[in-house]
Amino acid sequence: AGHDFPVVLALSVFGSFISYIYSAPPLKLKQNGWAGNYALGASYISLPWWCGQAVFGELDRPVFWILPILYSIAGLGIAIVNDFKSIEGDRAMGLNSLPVAFGIDGAKYICAASVTLTQLGVAGYLYTIGETTYTAILMALILPQIYFQATLLIPDPVKNDVKYQASSQPFFVFGILATALCLGHHDFADLA
Repeated sequence: AGHDFPVVLALSVFGSFISYIYSAPPLKLKQNGWAGNYALGASYISLPWWCGQAVFGELDRPVFWILPILYSIAGLGIAIVNDFKSIEGDRAMGLNSLPVAFGIDGAKYICAASVTLTQLGVAGYLYTIGETTYTAILMALILPQIYFQATLLIPDPVKNDVKYQASSQPFFVFGILATALCLGHHDFADLA
């Protein structure tokens, strides 16, 4: 990518380290629902975003670091959905997943809130930099996610986990894509 520093290599090494400490002692991030799920969210969202930005541009603005980190909070919420079916096994293995820590009812609201509030925050940021079209696109992609939370996740997250993910996640991914396209096309010189 023409960088003086091997950014993609450094991100790859960092990602490998995160994947190792996710499962390996002494840290074993998956023992803690917050740390483990955030590590998953960051691995699925932040690391690929940063690598793509490094390959096709520069990681030269705080926003290129901050928005993926925020989206990883939403990724934490998505990871919680995978923990609902394994609550008994997690409890038996001593894994303090969020459904174990907060119960199914508490965890489903943490899941929904982290996904929705993060995206609303990102939409608010896009609005503040004058990207009203992308803000509207992101808001339009958030609405079906809220609908699927209300009709699938909240009523029964154990029974509806796969159906919820299959219904809601495409809108989430398109929201990430819309945000990335917005940042790629935005003239940050206007803000200087």
